[in-house]
Amino acid sequence: MAIARWPNVVIDCPDAKALAGFYGALLDWPVKPEGDEVDDWYEIRGAEGQVICFQQVDAYRAPEWPGQEHPQQMHLDVVVDDLDEAEAATLALGATKHEVQPGTTFRVFLDPAGHPFCLCVS
Repeated sequence: MAIARWPNVVIDCPDAKALAGFYGALLDWPVKPEGDEVDDWYEIRGAEGQVICFQQVDAYRAPEWPGQEHPQQMHLDVVVDDLDEAEAATLALGATKHEVQPGTTFRVFLDPAGHPFCLCVS
């Protein structure tokens, strides 16, 4: 029997509401604050129960990729049907395409807080 269940990914960031809004729009998942008056923790939830949480932290420093002075420690890979269409839509949301693109079946972007994430074709 499992000791725990329902793991959540929590992403540190300088503005929890803004980054939750970015990923909520990218995945078409609704954004909700945790509690009525909390403004430093937001969540997005998928229809199948998936959850990504966003925690606002003071003195946030963005990870550097591919460098390791401030390692990324984690990143998201999301599956898309068409890389070109997904890239255009992702850039319109506020992402930045990273200058280093080491593959042909995925593309590396930085979210508005500087976290690397990849759009991948299946």
